[in-house]
Amino acid sequence: MAELRLVELSADTIVAVNNLSLKPGQEQFLAPVSYGVAATVVNPATSWQRVVLDGDEVVGFVSANFDPDFPQEHFRSVLWRINVDADDQGRGIGRFAVEGLLEEARRRGETHVDVIYEAGAGGPEAFFERMGFTPVGETEYGEVIAEIRL
Repeated sequence: MAELRLVELSADTIVAVNNLSLKPGQEQFLAPVSYGVAATVVNPATSWQRVVLDGDEVVGFVSANFDPDFPQEHFRSVLWRINVDADDQGRGIGRFAVEGLLEEARRRGETHVDVIYEAGAGGPEAFFERMGFTPVGETEYGEVIAEIRL
């Protein structure tokens, strides 16, 4: 594995991000990448999107939003999406991406970061727990709201 790095989502990387593959069953837990990318257009001042590169290869994507004025607390500092290519899962790429996001949150003076996910076998719950996120509530749709304190 070459040295991992986070770079801002760009025209040069967006096609590769859209082509990241998933393991069987993961698609039910993840909306299409284009939904997350659209957030940049809607909220460019608050959206934070980074691509994980291993050398020159796109191996992951992480998207967050930092909006201290958002009416709902759990959307003010939130990890929207993390996606690691199926062939690269289990190599620490997801951890690297989330740690980069947490570093950005600290730089912005945030006290916590939330994540919202659907629980279920094969879903992201175990990953978020290993990262230190703790369930703190539920959305009106039954999704888990978890947070990590900084």
